[in-house]
Amino acid sequence: MDQVSVAGVRLAAIEAGVRYQNRRDLVLIELVQGAQTAGVFTLNAFCAAPVTLARQHLRKASPRYLLINTGNANAGTGARGLADARTCCDAVARECGVEPEQVLPFSTGVIGEPLPVDTIVAGIPSAHAALANDTFAEAAAGIMTTDTRPKLVSRSLLVGGEKVTIAGIAKGAGMIKPNMATMLAYVFTDATLSAPTLDRLLRSGVNQSFNRITVDGDTSTNDCCLLTATGQSAASVEDEAGVCDPAFEAALEEVLRELAIEVIRDAEGATKFVTVEVSGGATSDECLHVGYAVAESPLVKTALFASDPNWGRILAAIGRAGLQELDIDSVQVRLGDTLIVANGCRAETYTEAAGQAEMDKRDITIAISLARGECAETLFTADLSHDYVSINADYRS
Repeated sequence: MDQVSVAGVRLAAIEAGVRYQNRRDLVLIELVQGAQTAGVFTLNAFCAAPVTLARQHLRKASPRYLLINTGNANAGTGARGLADARTCCDAVARECGVEPEQVLPFSTGVIGEPLPVDTIVAGIPSAHAALANDTFAEAAAGIMTTDTRPKLVSRSLLVGGEKVTIAGIAKGAGMIKPNMATMLAYVFTDATLSAPTLDRLLRSGVNQSFNRITVDGDTSTNDCCLLTATGQSAASVEDEAGVCDPAFEAALEEVLRELAIEVIRDAEGATKFVTVEVSGGATSDECLHVGYAVAESPLVKTALFASDPNWGRILAAIGRAGLQELDIDSVQVRLGDTLIVANGCRAETYTEAAGQAEMDKRDITIAISLARGECAETLFTADLSHDYVSINADYRS
């Protein structure tokens, strides 16, 4: 993995022993004084204690440090969970010489177990001492749980002759239907951006990236995505009216989208990367209803795992998506370049051999045309394999 750095960001990842031995599981990230940070968090009603506290702290102060532990979600832990998260923030604040409200806590792992506070607090001095600006790859590995590989994406571009860098890390492989972001994602740029513009860019970018992926339809209790602008680049990417340089905005969207796609490519037990394209919708919402009905159907996902062109399962999922007065005779479905459904039934040109050739691929596209309007949406998902069941059956052991 190429070496990445963003001016104004230092990171460290250490082996603290939160749950497992001999793996990085505690990450500390330092943000330069004056950096701006925006965040979006899970919509799960049972949100984790660190999510609650991070939201509170983000409203009160500009973050200087992010503390992330894996192996324990600190979710479903009640008042004790909040107290434990505060204790961790207090420990970082004392070690680093900032206020507790300038520390944002994040956790991921098993739900319902008390956070091993003493273990985390004991690791904070080592993490602080190890902070460096070229340790993005180590941090990306340090936030993993069931992920099989770290997820790190970066882009550099020139704006007005000055270099701007964007880099992000993410984790997530299961319990993925973000409904705001992914399990954990942190994106940094050395550009200067106002708080309103930063928030707008984050929400817009997340909506077209992390909010367009699903592994299993489960929204985590701990989801978050942060975007930080350190202001260390001399480039001017935002004008006085809050309008961003188009190239910068496109690069940021690309980083977010690529991170989201990496989550799906690393989905638990996945053998297929699946793009579901829904076009011809009357609204974006109905495109999404149809797309998610297909992407989250266990019958469709197991057929994908088996490389079985059982197109009837796709048709059934479209039919139960809840669209009012759907004209089934106008619906078309394609697997890659192969038309499989037209006029409400199997296309006359379709052959099982053609369908099989498409399903045998590692990357598969299911394209659905509703012929109801001009809206379109694209989702990304994976198949459902034996390994997915095994990984989640054994997760707490």
